[in-house]
Amino acid sequence: QVQLVESGGGLVQAGGSLRLSCAASGSIFSINAMGWYREAPGKQRELVAATRSGGSTNYADSVKGRFTISRDNAKNTVFLQMNSLKPEDTAVYYCNANIVVATTRRHEYQYWGQGTQVTVSS
Repeated sequence: QVQLVESGGGLVQAGGSLRLSCAASGSIFSINAMGWYREAPGKQRELVAATRSGGSTNYADSVKGRFTISRDNAKNTVFLQMNSLKPEDTAVYYCNANIVVATTRRHEYQYWGQGTQVTVSS
């Protein structure tokens, strides 16, 4: 079994910063990609940022230049540094990972964290 546990959400004023963390644990052989999605009330879940095992990253246009995704492969952890936050960044942020499980060493599955609330006040 694999778990993703997020932390770091909260309430912040516009212009402020937050850092989200997501640690993967359990029956892990390798992690091919990790990323962050967000879901605002009344909107569809959208990709915020993602990083692959080779180190490449991609960002939603709305967060480019403000958010930075990074990864600690030794700890199976992904981070999202969010700067210059705006009220429109308010959402539940979900960690996502594509993981090859240790039991088979060849089957890849997608996992989600439980979500962490980020609220940006104006």
